[in-house]
Amino acid sequence: MSSAQVPAVQVPTVQAPTVQVIGAGAWGTALALQALKAGAQVRLWARDPTRAAAMAQSRANPHLPGVALPPALAVSSVWAPADIVLLAMPAQALRRLAPTLPPGILVACCKGVEAGSHLLPLEVLAQIHPGRAAAVLTGPNFAAEIARGLPAAAVVAATDPALREAVMTALATPDFRLYGNADPIGAQVGGAAKNVVAIAAGAVIGAGLGENARAALVTRGVAELARLAVALGGQAETVAGLSGVGDLLLTCTGAGSRNFSFGLALGQGRGVAEILAGRESVTEGVATAPALVARAHAVGVELPIAAAVAGVVEGRISVAAAIHQLLARPLRDE
Repeated sequence: MSSAQVPAVQVPTVQAPTVQVIGAGAWGTALALQALKAGAQVRLWARDPTRAAAMAQSRANPHLPGVALPPALAVSSVWAPADIVLLAMPAQALRRLAPTLPPGILVACCKGVEAGSHLLPLEVLAQIHPGRAAAVLTGPNFAAEIARGLPAAAVVAATDPALREAVMTALATPDFRLYGNADPIGAQVGGAAKNVVAIAAGAVIGAGLGENARAALVTRGVAELARLAVALGGQAETVAGLSGVGDLLLTCTGAGSRNFSFGLALGQGRGVAEILAGRESVTEGVATAPALVARAHAVGVELPIAAAVAGVVEGRISVAAAIHQLLARPLRDE
């Protein structure tokens, strides 16, 4: 099944679109604030009724300190139909929540490959809601900066131009520039694989191997992204854009990257279970790495960096041994 197989849709034109955000973590809340700034009527959904009530009363999200939630932003544990439904839950939770999603254009704002099925987010949605209009929103975006209104750019990827335009119109503002892209496969591969490469980049720095090593690893990571995107029916050019290189640069260098910081701790000698036990938020690259490698293997694509990360997070190999294996690979042309 291909996430690019989305039928043409008739998208109604509305003056003030309604937006339902599923997931009240830092990213979901940041997207809700962005949609509100863009002029939409916005409802933010939190799974836990107690948490939803607390956020509604305090007008704050503890994951976004210093950011006030405007009175116009509705926070609830009950979702409602909307013109656009932004899916800001972790990728591994998408299938569990997808069957009961409210009506509206579905926009996957999560990044990853589902464990078990090895499917990308839009492929999961296509299984559960065949024929339903869906797009992906991805790019180099830290939630805290979006919530504070700092300049950023992202990509809305869908095969249908009207669908892309509807989502872009509903979310774009001068400080949040959106670009359309007709390659949802390439955009999703970039969003998923960059988290895995970021773990490797963090491990390199944590192990004290230096900036040269990180630059080399990230560059080769771009090559892995491109190979897999093309093999799955995407375009190599997409990997050179915001959803590929852009997201990779941010995640592999930004101090706020959960995946980079996870790799950094690995490189410093801490164990996977120990690191994860001290975290409230999800580190997507941990579950994505083995699934990404399995998906690549199914189409005959080799991903040495992703395979090394998968080996480490699954406990089959140490960080030192993984680095040694990568450095010992046969010499070849770039």
